[in-house]
This record gives sequence, C-alpha cells and structure tokens, in this order.
Amino acid sequence: MIDTFIFTGVKMVLICTITKKVDQMVRQSISLTTPNDNWLNALVESEEYGSKSEIVNDLIRRAREQQSEIELIRARLTTAEMSGFVSQTAEEIRAEFKEELRRNGEL
Repeated sequence: MIDTFIFTGVKMVLICTITKKVDQMVRQSISLTTPNDNWLNALVESEEYGSKSEIVNDLIRRAREQQSEIELIRARLTTAEMSGFVSQTAEEIRAEFKEELRRNGEL
C-alpha cells in the first residue's frame, strides 16, 4: 500500500508493510527522502521527539485533525450555499449580528 501525505508543504510518500501488531500499534516500514530523513533525525537529536515514529504519528494526527476541519468547513459551506442568497447589505447583516449579541448579553 502506498499513501501520500502532505505536511505543511513537505510531501512524504509512505510505503507501508504491515508486519505485526504490538500494543495497538502497527509496525510499518517507510521510505523517506534524504532531506526528510535528515529533518526527522534533527528533531530526534534535539530531543523534541523521542523517535522518528513519534514524529510521523504526530504529523499524521495533525493531518487527520486538519482533514476533519476541512471536511467541517466544506459541509458548512455546502449548507450555506444551499440555503440561498440574502438581500441584506453587509452593514445590515453586521447590525443584525450586533443586535443579537446585545440581546444575549455578549456585547
């Protein structure tokens, strides 16, 4: 199985081979470019992370969180687009929003 992930502009291709499960963790082999390997080594040497696996798991967790946020935004945009257009001006919308905040005691 080959997966491609992009982490903050850095493209990593993970070539995964499942070998065995250990305490809910799946052991895998990955291939990295030399610059990515150097970057991972520097993070481990700086003691920011304990291992390369910890870094990769953190990057994947962050990518999954980011993907969840993107999916939520897409869903909200789709809902908004399907609700139609308004005839109010931007100033009228702001005034309505401020009035609602005042009623709720938030402004």
